[in-house]
Amino acid sequence: MIASGLEAPWSILRLPDGSTLISERDTALVRELLPDGTLRDAGRVADVRPQGEGGLLGLAALADSAAPGGTGWVYAYATTADDNQIVRMPLLGAAGSHTLGDPEPVLRGIPKAGNHNGGRLGFGPDGLLYATAGDAGNTANAQNLSSVGGKILRMTPTGGVPAGNPFGTLVYSYGHRNPQGIAWDSTGALWASEFGQNTWDELNRIVPGGNYGWPTVEGRGTGQANDSGFIDPVEQWPTSEASPSGLAVVNDTLFMAALRGERLWRIVPSTGEVDDWFAGSFGRLRDVVSGPNGTLWFVSNNTDGRGTPSPGDDRLYQVRVAP
Repeated sequence: MIASGLEAPWSILRLPDGSTLISERDTALVRELLPDGTLRDAGRVADVRPQGEGGLLGLAALADSAAPGGTGWVYAYATTADDNQIVRMPLLGAAGSHTLGDPEPVLRGIPKAGNHNGGRLGFGPDGLLYATAGDAGNTANAQNLSSVGGKILRMTPTGGVPAGNPFGTLVYSYGHRNPQGIAWDSTGALWASEFGQNTWDELNRIVPGGNYGWPTVEGRGTGQANDSGFIDPVEQWPTSEASPSGLAVVNDTLFMAALRGERLWRIVPSTGEVDDWFAGSFGRLRDVVSGPNGTLWFVSNNTDGRGTPSPGDDRLYQVRVAP
């Protein structure tokens, strides 16, 4: 264990200077991890209105010497009174004493609800910002290319539509219910984890313009579903064993944090090998990232209103990954 005392943590963000930031969904705080395992407040994201599964969700970072403070930006996916938004804030100070400057909008108008808010952010190998947006409880959003709900979005660092997007909009892929994890392998391929409804949770390999089937199909389709051009998941799990959120890639092995499943799933796409780690040991797991020196970091999520917290929850854990 690295740290304890987190309140509904959602996203782990490791910075180039060695510092680590963690978002807390319901407090709207961004906490900074110190070398001795204690936590300090780096800042509170303005205008966040936690509701159900919404609040302060994903974080991402972009180095930029032209940013105020000369370091870069921290991006946040946040639920407000009216919508889900992506904002960015200047990263100020040095490791151990970081603060966040005033937010500026990157993207407004992502549908919000008490659940299915998506919320994961990440910069791809192409330098562009990707975001997962849930269907916000309105299944029609997922197949509606005029809506950003039920999509994976791709944008410039300031929220513009980049060249090469398949529909000339921010939409990169569609037919998603509630994707909450994104990560890239060494070939640049994008992977995403996704909450199913009642039957199947999914791990998908994302291609530009791909339609992943929701709400017509959940999990692998047959017959008419496949004839409709939907893309099947690479792997699927019963919802009791997964409810996936964060996703990490280490040496082209994928690690997927499971909430209801209370475990880490390990997937090796090159061999088809799939197994699970720590089932039932730490409770609900929200996010997982590559740690320093061949380690994997993951955070529990037992204080999110659906878990059974023990004293000290929630916690940030570290495990060494064999080469």
